[in-house]
Amino acid sequence: MNLPKDFETFFRERWDAAALDALLSSLQGEPSVSIRLNPARLPIDLEPEDADGRVPWCPEGIYLKSRPSFTADPLLHSGAYYVQEASSMFLSHVLRTIFHSSFFTFHSQAVLDLCAAPGGKSTMLRSLLPDDCLLVSNEPLRARAQVLAENMAKWGHPNMVVTQTYASEIAHLIERNRHLSKGFDLILADVPCSGEGMMRKEEEAVRQWSPSFVAECAALQRSIIADIWPALRAGGFLIYSTCTFNPEEDEENVEWIARELGADIQTIPVDPAWGIVGDQRKEKRGGEEKSEKSTMEFCHFLPGQVRGEGFFCAVLRKHGSEATEDDAPAVKKEKKMKQGKGRKAAPTTLAEAVGEWLPTLPTDLLDDAEAPRVELSLSDSIRYLQREALVLPVDAPRGLVQVCYQGQRLGLVKNLGSRANNLYPKEWRIRTTHVIPHSLFAYQ
Repeated sequence: MNLPKDFETFFRERWDAAALDALLSSLQGEPSVSIRLNPARLPIDLEPEDADGRVPWCPEGIYLKSRPSFTADPLLHSGAYYVQEASSMFLSHVLRTIFHSSFFTFHSQAVLDLCAAPGGKSTMLRSLLPDDCLLVSNEPLRARAQVLAENMAKWGHPNMVVTQTYASEIAHLIERNRHLSKGFDLILADVPCSGEGMMRKEEEAVRQWSPSFVAECAALQRSIIADIWPALRAGGFLIYSTCTFNPEEDEENVEWIARELGADIQTIPVDPAWGIVGDQRKEKRGGEEKSEKSTMEFCHFLPGQVRGEGFFCAVLRKHGSEATEDDAPAVKKEKKMKQGKGRKAAPTTLAEAVGEWLPTLPTDLLDDAEAPRVELSLSDSIRYLQREALVLPVDAPRGLVQVCYQGQRLGLVKNLGSRANNLYPKEWRIRTTHVIPHSLFAYQ
């Protein structure tokens, strides 16, 4: 890889020589390949073909020896697993730590993934959240929001909504309806960044990098967090993450949030064997071997020291006390309003308020009685996903049918007997005709 001009000079001014030399060497290596299983669809101890070990910080994460043609696997399209970079799966460990913390309580029963596309973080969140907790997955850009909606629909859970708007608009909604809710219990902000951590995988990250671009990204990140801050309830948690290495977008921005917006930086427990390192600033390292620490305020994933790409994560807890009985969660207020004199009530939960003005995710909740299941072969599954016509077995039920591969639902057809009308969404179809059907998991 030919690194961008000024890249080495930029980091030598900020990191010590040993840390930088290790990073520069690792950037010449090959990226790893990993997937994350959907625990609602597959047992998390299931091993795919070509498995090459487990991701240590995520029980559902699995490394692969090579990158297959994921498009050719019906199980990917069914939402049975998600292709995700291993370092970013660290959010699974962070979320589990927060949810089991004595300092965290679900009050509003709502969580926001602010910059959610294409869906890796949101699908992970949905698997870890209680069923009655609303997940709002937001993406400002329309095309990316459509991809997010597709991935969330395939992952499969009714208590979620995909939105397409900006942080300031979400915060304004909360402020306008302050009597309804004190805001989100947790906000995950994987903010747009300069992409240094993805240089081994994305040529665009190399081409676009410059010191001025880093400064632009750092300013944008502060603006986004400042805009969304009013939507986080007092005592709520913010997870801040990037796929960068530099302190302007990482440590310094987290310290700015804590200082200017009012928050405490939380420590994150880590296993020293994972290879995660802490604060990389030259003046902060002081020769201390950060990887030997069991807790960190700043978690850096550096290629060569972890099996994954570049990633940074920190957790902050907003100042202020949590909801009191007088400021009870909205669901309690809803019960009180229903005891009134029958007047039509305004929305009384965050879920209702969001749903009023932001597009909700269409979720198919048909059960087997409404739409019986019919198993397809591997080749027919790919034909279905290409939106081709199918002919089901003669004994298949007529009418609306759920077609499946290895028991995993792919979508719907209307079986007329002589043919089955393909109801797979046009915008989701596999567009290429050159697909050799293959699945990571042997047929059982």
